[in-house]
Amino acid sequence: MKPFAYARPATAAEAVEAVAGDPAAAFLGGGTNLVDHLKLGITAPGRIVDVTALTSTEIREDDDGGLEIGAGVRNSDLAADQRVRKRFPVLAQALLSGASAQLRNMATTGGNPLQRTRCLYFQDVTTPCTKRNPGESCSALGGATRQHAILGASEHCVATHPSDLAVALAALDARVHVLGPEGEREIPFTDLHRLPGDRPDRDTVLGHGDLITAITVPALPWARRSAYRKVRDRASYAFALVSVAAAVSIVDDKVEDVRVALGGVAHKPWRAHRAEEALRGERPTEALFRAAAEAELADARPLDGIDGGNAFKIPLVTRTLTAVLRDLTAEEPGR
Repeated sequence: MKPFAYARPATAAEAVEAVAGDPAAAFLGGGTNLVDHLKLGITAPGRIVDVTALTSTEIREDDDGGLEIGAGVRNSDLAADQRVRKRFPVLAQALLSGASAQLRNMATTGGNPLQRTRCLYFQDVTTPCTKRNPGESCSALGGATRQHAILGASEHCVATHPSDLAVALAALDARVHVLGPEGEREIPFTDLHRLPGDRPDRDTVLGHGDLITAITVPALPWARRSAYRKVRDRASYAFALVSVAAAVSIVDDKVEDVRVALGGVAHKPWRAHRAEEALRGERPTEALFRAAAEAELADARPLDGIDGGNAFKIPLVTRTLTAVLRDLTAEEPGR
Protein backbone atom coordinates (compact mmCIF):
# COMPACT_ATOMS: atom_id res chain seq x y z
CA MET A 1 0.00 0.00 0.00
CA LYS A 2 1.30 3.43 -0.92
CA PRO A 3 1.82 5.74 2.09
CA PHE A 4 -0.68 8.60 2.40
CA ALA A 5 -1.34 11.61 4.59
CA TYR A 6 -4.33 11.57 6.94
CA ALA A 7 -6.55 14.50 7.92
CA ARG A 8 -9.55 14.80 10.22
CA PRO A 9 -11.16 18.23 9.69
CA ALA A 10 -13.51 19.76 12.23
CA THR A 11 -16.42 20.41 9.86
CA ALA A 12 -17.89 19.08 6.63
CA ALA A 13 -17.11 22.39 4.93
CA GLU A 14 -13.45 22.07 5.91
CA ALA A 15 -13.38 18.51 4.58
CA VAL A 16 -14.82 19.61 1.25
CA GLU A 17 -12.24 22.39 1.02
CA ALA A 18 -9.42 19.97 1.85
CA VAL A 19 -10.39 17.46 -0.86
CA ALA A 20 -11.38 20.03 -3.48
CA GLY A 21 -7.99 21.72 -3.13
CA ASP A 22 -5.99 18.53 -3.52
CA PRO A 23 -6.44 16.39 -6.67
CA ALA A 24 -4.82 13.44 -4.86
CA ALA A 25 -7.19 13.54 -1.85
CA ALA A 26 -10.15 11.27 -1.12
CA PHE A 27 -12.89 11.13 1.49
CA LEU A 28 -13.01 8.29 4.03
CA GLY A 29 -16.40 7.33 5.45
CA GLY A 30 -17.10 3.73 6.43
CA GLY A 31 -14.16 2.74 4.26
CA THR A 32 -15.48 -0.70 3.33
CA ASN A 33 -14.75 -0.16 -0.38
CA LEU A 34 -11.90 2.33 -0.24
CA VAL A 35 -9.73 0.31 2.15
CA ASP A 36 -10.09 -2.80 -0.04
CA HIS A 37 -8.96 -0.85 -3.06
CA LEU A 38 -6.04 0.69 -1.18
CA LYS A 39 -4.86 -2.81 -0.28
CA LEU A 40 -5.27 -4.09 -3.84
CA GLY A 41 -3.41 -1.14 -5.34
CA ILE A 42 -6.43 -0.05 -7.37
CA THR A 43 -6.35 3.44 -5.92
CA ALA A 44 -3.55 5.35 -4.24
CA PRO A 45 -4.72 8.73 -2.91
CA GLY A 46 -1.99 10.88 -1.46
CA ARG A 47 -4.28 12.14 1.27
CA ILE A 48 -7.23 10.61 3.13
CA VAL A 49 -9.76 13.05 4.60
CA ASP A 50 -11.82 11.39 7.35
CA VAL A 51 -15.49 12.46 7.39
CA THR A 52 -16.83 9.75 9.69
CA ALA A 53 -17.70 12.26 12.44
CA LEU A 54 -18.75 15.11 10.15
CA THR A 55 -22.06 14.01 8.63
CA SER A 56 -25.28 13.30 10.50
CA THR A 57 -25.97 9.89 12.01
CA GLU A 58 -29.65 10.75 12.53
CA ILE A 59 -32.77 9.68 10.64
CA ARG A 60 -35.13 12.66 10.74
CA GLU A 61 -38.81 12.52 9.89
CA ASP A 62 -40.44 15.07 7.59
CA ASP A 63 -43.87 16.49 8.35
CA ASP A 64 -45.34 14.52 5.44
CA GLY A 65 -43.85 11.19 6.50
CA GLY A 66 -40.69 11.19 4.43
CA LEU A 67 -37.26 10.53 5.94
CA GLU A 68 -34.00 12.46 5.80
CA ILE A 69 -31.18 10.00 6.38
CA GLY A 70 -27.84 11.41 7.45
CA ALA A 71 -24.92 10.29 5.34
CA GLY A 72 -23.23 8.90 8.45
CA VAL A 73 -26.07 6.52 9.33
CA ARG A 74 -24.73 2.96 9.33
CA ASN A 75 -26.46 0.48 7.05
CA SER A 76 -27.31 -1.79 9.99
CA ASP A 77 -28.95 1.07 11.90
CA LEU A 78 -30.98 2.15 8.89
CA ALA A 79 -32.20 -1.39 8.28
CA ALA A 80 -33.27 -1.70 11.93
CA ASP A 81 -35.18 1.60 12.08
CA GLN A 82 -38.87 0.84 12.64
CA ARG A 83 -40.00 3.72 10.40
CA VAL A 84 -37.97 2.28 7.55
CA ARG A 85 -39.18 -1.27 8.16
CA LYS A 86 -42.85 -0.26 8.26
CA ARG A 87 -43.03 2.50 5.64
CA PHE A 88 -40.27 1.43 3.23
CA PRO A 89 -39.72 -2.33 3.65
CA VAL A 90 -37.99 -2.42 0.26
CA LEU A 91 -35.24 -0.28 1.77
CA ALA A 92 -34.74 -2.45 4.85
CA GLN A 93 -34.76 -5.64 2.77
CA ALA A 94 -32.22 -4.24 0.31
CA LEU A 95 -29.89 -3.23 3.13
CA LEU A 96 -30.09 -6.66 4.75
CA SER A 97 -29.31 -8.28 1.38
CA GLY A 98 -26.00 -6.46 1.12
CA ALA A 99 -22.54 -7.68 2.13
CA SER A 100 -22.30 -9.15 5.64
CA ALA A 101 -23.37 -8.09 9.13
CA GLN A 102 -19.84 -6.89 9.88
CA LEU A 103 -19.72 -4.69 6.78
CA ARG A 104 -23.23 -3.35 7.35
CA ASN A 105 -22.07 -2.22 10.79
CA MET A 106 -19.38 -0.09 9.10
CA ALA A 107 -20.91 0.97 5.77
CA THR A 108 -22.73 4.31 5.65
CA THR A 109 -25.75 5.65 3.81
CA GLY A 110 -23.61 8.23 2.04
CA GLY A 111 -20.79 5.87 1.15
CA ASN A 112 -22.62 2.70 0.12
CA PRO A 113 -24.11 4.11 -3.12
CA LEU A 114 -20.66 5.48 -4.02
CA GLN A 115 -18.85 2.15 -3.99
CA ARG A 116 -17.18 1.61 -7.33
CA THR A 117 -19.01 -0.02 -10.19
CA ARG A 118 -16.66 -2.90 -10.77
CA CYS A 119 -15.98 -6.45 -11.90
CA LEU A 120 -13.29 -9.02 -11.25
CA TYR A 121 -11.06 -7.51 -13.94
CA PHE A 122 -11.26 -4.07 -12.28
CA GLN A 123 -10.14 -5.71 -9.05
CA ASP A 124 -7.20 -7.47 -10.74
CA VAL A 125 -4.45 -4.93 -11.42
CA THR A 126 -2.60 -7.42 -13.65
CA THR A 127 -5.33 -7.12 -16.33
CA PRO A 128 -6.16 -4.18 -18.61
CA CYS A 129 -9.20 -2.15 -17.52
CA THR A 130 -10.35 1.11 -19.03
CA LYS A 131 -12.32 1.95 -15.87
CA ARG A 132 -9.22 1.61 -13.73
CA ASN A 133 -6.82 3.05 -16.32
CA PRO A 134 -8.56 5.17 -19.00
CA GLY A 135 -7.34 4.30 -22.47
CA GLU A 136 -6.78 0.61 -21.81
CA SER A 137 -9.02 -2.11 -23.19
CA CYS A 138 -11.86 -3.85 -21.35
CA SER A 139 -10.71 -7.33 -20.33
CA ALA A 140 -14.29 -8.43 -19.66
CA LEU A 141 -15.21 -8.31 -23.34
CA GLY A 142 -14.63 -11.85 -24.52
CA GLY A 143 -13.73 -12.89 -20.99
CA ALA A 144 -15.85 -13.92 -18.01
CA THR A 145 -19.13 -12.04 -18.43
CA ARG A 146 -21.65 -13.93 -16.31
CA GLN A 147 -21.93 -11.09 -13.77
CA HIS A 148 -21.97 -8.30 -16.33
CA ALA A 149 -24.41 -5.76 -17.77
CA ILE A 150 -27.20 -6.41 -20.24
CA LEU A 151 -28.49 -2.81 -20.30
CA GLY A 152 -26.74 0.50 -20.91
CA ALA A 153 -23.24 -0.92 -21.40
CA SER A 154 -20.64 0.34 -23.84
CA GLU A 155 -17.58 -1.01 -25.60
CA HIS A 156 -15.54 0.57 -22.80
CA CYS A 157 -17.19 -1.08 -19.78
CA VAL A 158 -19.75 -3.79 -19.06
CA ALA A 159 -19.49 -3.87 -15.25
CA THR A 160 -22.56 -3.65 -13.00
CA HIS A 161 -23.16 -1.46 -9.96
CA PRO A 162 -23.01 -3.58 -6.79
CA SER A 163 -25.08 -1.61 -4.26
CA ASP A 164 -28.39 -3.13 -3.12
CA LEU A 165 -29.28 0.03 -1.18
CA ALA A 166 -28.89 2.10 -4.35
CA VAL A 167 -31.45 -0.01 -6.23
CA ALA A 168 -34.06 0.58 -3.52
CA LEU A 169 -33.29 4.32 -3.39
CA ALA A 170 -33.67 4.56 -7.16
CA ALA A 171 -37.11 2.95 -6.91
CA LEU A 172 -38.22 5.31 -4.12
CA ASP A 173 -37.45 8.60 -5.93
CA ALA A 174 -34.85 9.50 -3.28
CA ARG A 175 -32.88 12.72 -3.46
CA VAL A 176 -29.20 13.23 -2.61
CA HIS A 177 -28.00 16.23 -0.59
CA VAL A 178 -24.51 17.29 -1.63
CA LEU A 179 -22.07 19.80 -0.18
CA GLY A 180 -19.47 20.86 -2.70
CA PRO A 181 -16.94 23.62 -3.34
CA GLU A 182 -19.74 25.77 -4.78
CA GLY A 183 -22.15 25.14 -1.92
CA GLU A 184 -25.14 22.88 -1.34
CA ARG A 185 -27.36 21.25 -3.95
CA GLU A 186 -29.76 18.33 -4.39
CA ILE A 187 -29.63 15.61 -7.04
CA PRO A 188 -32.38 13.12 -7.88
CA PHE A 189 -30.96 9.73 -6.93
CA THR A 190 -31.67 8.35 -10.40
CA ASP A 191 -29.35 11.06 -11.79
CA LEU A 192 -26.49 10.39 -9.37
CA HIS A 193 -24.91 7.49 -11.25
CA ARG A 194 -23.69 7.45 -14.86
CA LEU A 195 -23.76 4.90 -17.63
CA PRO A 196 -20.21 4.18 -18.83
CA GLY A 197 -20.23 5.69 -22.34
CA ASP A 198 -16.64 6.54 -23.18
CA ARG A 199 -15.83 7.60 -19.58
CA PRO A 200 -16.31 4.46 -17.49
CA ASP A 201 -13.84 5.83 -14.92
CA ARG A 202 -16.60 8.23 -13.78
CA ASP A 203 -19.26 6.33 -11.84
CA THR A 204 -21.28 9.37 -10.75
CA VAL A 205 -21.97 13.00 -11.64
CA LEU A 206 -20.24 14.19 -8.45
CA GLY A 207 -17.20 16.38 -8.85
CA HIS A 208 -13.96 16.16 -6.92
CA GLY A 209 -14.66 17.50 -3.45
CA ASP A 210 -18.41 16.87 -3.53
CA LEU A 211 -19.58 15.25 -0.29
CA ILE A 212 -22.95 13.54 0.23
CA THR A 213 -24.40 14.85 3.50
CA ALA A 214 -27.85 13.20 3.50
CA ILE A 215 -30.34 11.26 1.40
CA THR A 216 -34.05 12.07 1.49
CA VAL A 217 -36.71 9.45 0.86
CA PRO A 218 -39.98 11.25 0.12
CA ALA A 219 -43.30 10.23 1.62
CA LEU A 220 -44.89 7.48 -0.42
CA PRO A 221 -47.68 5.93 1.68
CA TRP A 222 -48.16 2.96 -0.62
CA ALA A 223 -44.46 2.09 -0.34
CA ARG A 224 -45.61 0.00 2.63
CA ARG A 225 -46.42 -2.46 -0.15
CA SER A 226 -42.86 -2.82 -1.41
CA ALA A 227 -40.17 -5.49 -1.56
CA TYR A 228 -36.62 -6.24 -2.64
CA ARG A 229 -35.56 -9.57 -4.07
CA LYS A 230 -31.97 -10.49 -4.87
CA VAL A 231 -30.82 -13.48 -6.90
CA ARG A 232 -27.20 -14.41 -6.23
CA ASP A 233 -24.82 -17.34 -6.25
CA ARG A 234 -24.77 -17.81 -2.48
CA ALA A 235 -26.97 -16.82 0.44
CA SER A 236 -24.86 -13.88 1.64
CA TYR A 237 -21.82 -11.78 0.83
CA ALA A 238 -22.39 -11.91 -2.93
CA PHE A 239 -23.31 -9.31 -5.52
CA ALA A 240 -26.63 -9.68 -7.29
CA LEU A 241 -26.87 -11.54 -10.55
CA VAL A 242 -30.24 -9.81 -10.76
CA SER A 243 -32.26 -7.87 -8.19
CA VAL A 244 -35.64 -6.14 -8.19
CA ALA A 245 -36.93 -3.32 -6.00
CA ALA A 246 -40.63 -2.59 -6.39
CA ALA A 247 -43.45 -0.68 -4.72
CA VAL A 248 -47.02 -0.82 -5.98
CA SER A 249 -50.39 0.81 -5.31
CA ILE A 250 -53.51 -1.21 -6.13
CA VAL A 251 -56.86 0.61 -6.35
CA ASP A 252 -60.05 -1.03 -7.60
CA ASP A 253 -58.06 -4.11 -8.61
CA LYS A 254 -55.81 -2.10 -10.91
CA VAL A 255 -52.25 -0.84 -10.67
CA GLU A 256 -52.75 2.81 -9.76
CA ASP A 257 -49.02 3.53 -9.48
CA VAL A 258 -45.78 1.60 -9.31
CA ARG A 259 -42.02 2.01 -8.89
CA VAL A 260 -39.52 -0.54 -10.18
CA ALA A 261 -35.73 -0.57 -10.21
CA LEU A 262 -33.33 -3.34 -11.23
CA GLY A 263 -29.90 -4.29 -9.97
CA GLY A 264 -27.19 -6.48 -11.46
CA VAL A 265 -28.09 -5.45 -15.01
CA ALA A 266 -26.33 -2.14 -15.67
CA HIS A 267 -23.47 0.20 -14.76
CA LYS A 268 -25.92 2.06 -12.50
CA PRO A 269 -29.09 1.18 -10.59
CA TRP A 270 -31.61 0.79 -13.41
CA ARG A 271 -34.96 2.54 -13.00
CA ALA A 272 -37.44 0.51 -15.05
CA HIS A 273 -39.59 3.28 -16.54
CA ARG A 274 -40.84 1.16 -19.44
CA ALA A 275 -42.03 -1.55 -17.09
CA GLU A 276 -43.78 1.02 -14.91
CA GLU A 277 -45.63 2.48 -17.88
CA ALA A 278 -46.74 -0.96 -18.99
CA LEU A 279 -48.14 -1.70 -15.52
CA ARG A 280 -50.01 1.51 -14.69
CA GLY A 281 -53.77 1.37 -15.06
CA GLU A 282 -53.82 -2.35 -15.76
CA ARG A 283 -55.25 -5.28 -13.84
CA PRO A 284 -52.36 -7.11 -12.13
CA THR A 285 -51.78 -10.50 -13.72
CA GLU A 286 -48.72 -12.64 -14.30
CA ALA A 287 -49.12 -12.09 -18.04
CA LEU A 288 -48.99 -8.32 -17.44
CA PHE A 289 -45.91 -8.63 -15.23
CA ARG A 290 -44.08 -10.68 -17.87
CA ALA A 291 -45.06 -8.19 -20.57
CA ALA A 292 -43.78 -5.31 -18.44
CA ALA A 293 -40.45 -7.08 -17.95
CA GLU A 294 -40.19 -7.78 -21.67
CA ALA A 295 -40.85 -4.12 -22.45
CA GLU A 296 -38.06 -3.07 -20.11
CA LEU A 297 -35.65 -5.60 -21.60
CA ALA A 298 -36.38 -4.78 -25.24
CA ASP A 299 -32.94 -3.17 -25.61
CA ALA A 300 -31.04 -5.75 -23.55
CA ARG A 301 -27.77 -6.87 -25.09
CA PRO A 302 -26.40 -10.04 -23.49
CA LEU A 303 -22.71 -10.87 -23.73
CA ASP A 304 -20.90 -13.98 -24.82
CA GLY A 305 -18.05 -15.11 -22.62
CA ILE A 306 -15.70 -17.88 -21.68
CA ASP A 307 -18.03 -18.70 -18.77
CA GLY A 308 -21.14 -19.04 -20.92
CA GLY A 309 -22.06 -15.37 -20.99
CA ASN A 310 -25.03 -13.65 -19.35
CA ALA A 311 -28.00 -14.23 -21.67
CA PHE A 312 -29.63 -16.06 -18.75
CA LYS A 313 -30.18 -12.68 -17.07
CA ILE A 314 -33.00 -11.79 -19.47
CA PRO A 315 -35.36 -14.61 -18.40
CA LEU A 316 -34.08 -14.26 -14.84
CA VAL A 317 -35.16 -10.61 -14.67
CA THR A 318 -38.56 -11.57 -16.07
CA ARG A 319 -39.08 -14.32 -13.51
CA THR A 320 -37.83 -12.25 -10.60
CA LEU A 321 -39.89 -9.18 -11.43
CA THR A 322 -42.97 -11.34 -12.01
CA ALA A 323 -42.49 -13.06 -8.64
CA VAL A 324 -42.04 -9.78 -6.75
CA LEU A 325 -45.09 -8.14 -8.32
CA ARG A 326 -47.19 -11.27 -7.88
CA ASP A 327 -46.39 -11.36 -4.18
CA LEU A 328 -46.97 -7.64 -3.68
CA THR A 329 -50.30 -7.54 -5.50
CA ALA A 330 -51.54 -10.58 -3.57
CA GLU A 331 -51.02 -8.83 -0.25
CA GLU A 332 -53.46 -6.66 1.63
CA PRO A 333 -52.61 -2.93 1.58
CA GLY A 334 -50.95 -1.54 4.68
CA ARG A 335 -49.26 -4.76 5.70
